[in-house]
Amino acid sequence: MRLFALVAAVVMVFAFSGSAVAADAAGTYKAKCAMCHGKAGEGTKMAPALKGSAFVGGDAAAVKDVITNGRAGGDKKFKEFSMSMPKVALEGADLDAMVDYIKGL
Repeated sequence: MRLFALVAAVVMVFAFSGSAVAADAAGTYKAKCAMCHGKAGEGTKMAPALKGSAFVGGDAAAVKDVITNGRAGGDKKFKEFSMSMPKVALEGADLDAMVDYIKGL
């Protein structure tokens, strides 16, 4: 019986750990994005606003592509910002959670 309880506890930890990590999109945004895009997505002198952006509010696949592949050189949409959009290493549920988070800004 103790073995069953231990196995069940381990399964529960692994089952919910992925969603807990994915659910921390706010923390990931704060750590990786806020410095350039602003605490609430309002934009800064370094990067455009995400809040209210037609692009962010549009196709989620396009937003995911920019997050994971960045934008530099001729691919930059906002030439007035000297900094390129760096690639961000997110995938799967974490990437989905980040897109949902920035769409909700």
